[in-house]
Amino acid sequence: MYWSCKRSPEKPAEKPSPEKSIAKLQTAGRSVISGHVFFTGVAPAPRVYDVSLDNACGAGHDERRTTEEVVVSRDGGLQNVFVYVSKGLDGFTVDAPSSPVLLDQRGCRFAPHVLGIQVGQPLRIMNSDATLHNVHAQATVNKAFNLGMTVKVREVQRVFDAAEIMIPVRCNVHPWMGAYIGVVDHPFYSVSDSAGFFSLGNLPAGDFTIEAWHENFGRQQQSLTIGEAETRTLDFTFHAKEN
Repeated sequence: MYWSCKRSPEKPAEKPSPEKSIAKLQTAGRSVISGHVFFTGVAPAPRVYDVSLDNACGAGHDERRTTEEVVVSRDGGLQNVFVYVSKGLDGFTVDAPSSPVLLDQRGCRFAPHVLGIQVGQPLRIMNSDATLHNVHAQATVNKAFNLGMTVKVREVQRVFDAAEIMIPVRCNVHPWMGAYIGVVDHPFYSVSDSAGFFSLGNLPAGDFTIEAWHENFGRQQQSLTIGEAETRTLDFTFHAKEN
């Protein structure tokens, strides 16, 4: 991923020389924050849906599926948590990648369930199923859209103009289908994998607030300071809701 950043000087009269600017860019962007997102307590049972309600959904896929609101590994790792830098990047400018992020509709489910994308980066939306879908992005900061995708309309693209955490996406044709999009104005984000692992790479040195978001369990924040070319570990733990 290509990105570049620069800080605006605090005092216009004290602009750094070109030599100092180059040195700062050469030493920035080599730090890493990584960790795990854990879940404690009894996880709610996944909702089961039957794709045989639409023959095209079941073709070539398992006939019974479960939703992905809460996915916990055997070791307690929580999947589909959006982790990103929420504070500490004031004064940085980051170029949006020209390569698109993919949101597919496959087996009558959105893939992936949670994704991140930068402001200005293309979102490539595909329909890999031989059936009608609609992609209803319920944005509130960005412009919402509701796109019908038939067997003839296989691909569309959209771009978000502002940061927004998070944008729910639904298919009104298949009500169990859901996804979430985290739109940020920088590349420092991650989605926890099947083991609950995440990693934020290429960070500059600084004081940051890291936020972890989950659709059922809300948000958590932690702050830390990271130096040049430093690796830090940061874990989050979400708890089961009380009945």
